[in-house]
Amino acid sequence: MNRSAAVGAIVWLSLTAYPAVAQQTFEGYDCTADCSGHQAGYDWAERNGISDANDCDGNSQSFNEGCQAYVEEQQPAPDDEVPRDESDEDSSE
Repeated sequence: MNRSAAVGAIVWLSLTAYPAVAQQTFEGYDCTADCSGHQAGYDWAERNGISDANDCDGNSQSFNEGCQAYVEEQQPAPDDEVPRDESDEDSSE
C-alpha cells in the first residue's frame, strides 16, 4: 500500500468510525456540551434586566455568550424601526 492510499484509508476510517455529532447552538453561539452555561447566562441577564453586553463579563465564555444573547434579543429588529414621516423629507426634487 502506498503512502497516499494509507492516508486515504486513515481518513476514511476516521470519518466512518465515529458518527457525526451535530453541533448544538444557543441563539447562534456554539455550545461545547449541552448549552447549560449559555442558558444560565441568558437566565441571569433576564432576571437582572441586563441591557448592555458590557455587563456580560463573568468568568465563563458560555455564560457570557448566553448573557449577550439575551441583550441582543432585546434590541429592536430593523423591521421594528419607526418609519420616517415622509412630510419631513426634502421635497426639492
